[in-house]
Amino acid sequence: MRFLAGAAACFLLMTGAFLLWQSRAQSGSALPAAPEARLAQTGPGINLKRIPDAPTADPKDKEQKRFDRADKDKNGSITLAELVEPRRKPYVKLDLNHDGKLSFEEWAVKTIDKFKGADGDKSNGLTRAEYATSAPKPKAKKAGCACD
Repeated sequence: MRFLAGAAACFLLMTGAFLLWQSRAQSGSALPAAPEARLAQTGPGINLKRIPDAPTADPKDKEQKRFDRADKDKNGSITLAELVEPRRKPYVKLDLNHDGKLSFEEWAVKTIDKFKGADGDKSNGLTRAEYATSAPKPKAKKAGCACD
């Protein structure tokens, strides 16, 4: 049995060597030359417009812009009043009883009102259909480019 296995292995080895030798002989043939590159030619009547220069980027980074928005008096320093003042109006809107304190219910009034409005059967629970009515409206997309 070992003799037959050795003879089969020898035969396979010889066949592989023969195929490898044949493949090298065929790959030695020359390939056709690549065609020459041709440049696009414009006719005498074609005038192309010059491409305008790219717009320059604003040198201010995101953090500088955020700082400048908070620095209302533009003195290079943000005071506590400048930082708190923009939040005063939204706070006053939420403080419904105007006691200067914001309770959780006052803070969550918008969510509570939305829940009550969506609860059509007044069961103090939202079904799938009722909950679907409370989905936020998609924001209108702004025009991306005013290119000519």
